[in-house]
Formats: sequence, structure tokens, C-alpha cells
Amino acid sequence: MNLKPDITWADFEKIDIRCGTIISVNDFEKARNPSYQLEIDFGDLGIRKSSAQITSLYQKEELIGKQILAVVNFLKTDCQLLQRMPCAGIIR
Repeated sequence: MNLKPDITWADFEKIDIRCGTIISVNDFEKARNPSYQLEIDFGDLGIRKSSAQITSLYQKEELIGKQILAVVNFLKTDCQLLQRMPCAGIIR
């Protein structure tokens, strides 16, 4: 695996990483690969939507109440179906 280019501290400071709690999980029918559509409560930031290709790892019921870390300031891209979708990782 190739490493990405080095970033400066100023680059790192631009990343907004927040902790949130998954409040709902649904099958993401429009996704190309089997995925869940998540609603995540970020407290003062509000509720945001994201998706995750983790259907082989978790049942929907297992995810409710899990806390996750997410980068919440990615811009919308052409391939995203949801506006300003956080990129999330589950905290075990």
C-alpha cells in the first residue's frame, strides 16, 4: 500500500472530527455495494446522514447506540448521494 503525501499541521487542523451516536440504520438501496444508511446524532452539530459498507460485519440492530468518529467537513462530491456526508468509523 502506498502512503499518501505528507500533510502539514495546518492541513490537519482543517479536519473536523466529531464523535456521534448512531440513532437509525436502514438498508441503502441505491448504493452500488451492500451498505447501510446511517443517521448519526452529533449533539450541537445536529443529526447527519452517512453510509457504511459494513453489512457483512454488523446487523442493523447492533449499530443503534454505537458511538462513532467521523470527519464531518467533507464537501459534497459528484459520487455522493447525500449532501455533506460524514465519513465515519465505529468506536469499539
